[in-house]
Amino acid sequence: MESLDRQALAGLPERPQLRRLLDVMNGGGEETRIVGGAVRNALLGRSVTEVDCATTALPDEIARRAGEAGLKAVPTGIEHGTITVIVDGEPFEVTTLREDVETDGRHAVVHFGRDFELDARRRDFTINALSLGRDGRLYDYTDGVPDLAARRVRFIGNAHKRIREDYLRILRFFRFHAEYAQGKPDPEGLAAAGHERQGLAILSKERVRHELLKLLVAQRAGETIRILAEHGFLTWLLGGVAEFGRFERAVADMRDGAAPIRRLAALAVLVEEDAERLREHLRLSNDEHKKLAAYARLLAILKTMPLPLNALAVRRLVADHDVETLGVALAATADEPAPVVHPEASETLERFRSGAEPVPVFPLRGADLMAGGIPKGPRIGELMAQARQAWLAEGCRTDGAYASDLLRRVLTAT
Repeated sequence: MESLDRQALAGLPERPQLRRLLDVMNGGGEETRIVGGAVRNALLGRSVTEVDCATTALPDEIARRAGEAGLKAVPTGIEHGTITVIVDGEPFEVTTLREDVETDGRHAVVHFGRDFELDARRRDFTINALSLGRDGRLYDYTDGVPDLAARRVRFIGNAHKRIREDYLRILRFFRFHAEYAQGKPDPEGLAAAGHERQGLAILSKERVRHELLKLLVAQRAGETIRILAEHGFLTWLLGGVAEFGRFERAVADMRDGAAPIRRLAALAVLVEEDAERLREHLRLSNDEHKKLAAYARLLAILKTMPLPLNALAVRRLVADHDVETLGVALAATADEPAPVVHPEASETLERFRSGAEPVPVFPLRGADLMAGGIPKGPRIGELMAQARQAWLAEGCRTDGAYASDLLRRVLTAT
């Protein structure tokens, strides 16, 4: 059992914008509380960046109160009873309490309610069912506090029933385990997830993709990915094999904001065909697919390089490829026989990744060649390609003297 941060929890409803929101939404026969992740993360002493609230008030009443207080109300999820209220630039989702009427494994038919306990008991995990009143009182109807202290993710009530209400909860169970738990997964939840796994087939690829990418950036993603594999979930999720060692090495080295898709690359991309398969299997966006394909191409280059990677080779690679993709690829293959990486190469890459040295940019433009007398047309592209190859071979210099000399050589060659 670990101690929880009661002081951080007490300070949550005293945040100026949130305090104003709660003052507007409470009273007159209505009650509004902070719910879900904000309460959980405050108790864990983690940063709270998004705050959701639940209320007895109906959506029209939420909007009316916000408007009378001079606050902007946006019906971002009106079909689910959610109004986003913006207080001094900070958005808060305010949702009317709900009760499930019917579920089919993907969607739920709900009625609005006025009972916070019923609303809590329809949620997935005990640590997600906590709520905090305007007065700082913590409400825990499902023993979420002891589970949080024990760093345990547990379904509310019967795990099979919770999963059958929405089969995505299988993936959420593993994702929350990766983010909040310690030790092995809750046995009852794990058994229920295995027994109900056939229900995953009815989920949209977009929902699966969203949950998987969030899992990949969770705190204990590496351990949890192995648990998924041991229990037969990972092959279904990826539609192919996984590279656990590459994934764990890349995670240890990763630093950029696009980490989820790059982590997926390290885990599941060995060749460019894997990027194509994952695009279809997970309904990836064009940009996400582009990153996976770029990683695959870099892997192919690195694994077939005849010479050790030195500083000059790094300059050439970053000029033609994304810096972070190169960093992930080198981290993922760090303990493998190839590529062989000189210390100077690692130092050079770090300068590019930190911004200490700018990524070299090819110094000529088509306009430069036209100004030198080359007529507009296909010949411009041919000469630019030849010049770029020379630039890469000569170390990717970007100073003005080099650019002038390169242009002269291109014009002379014609």
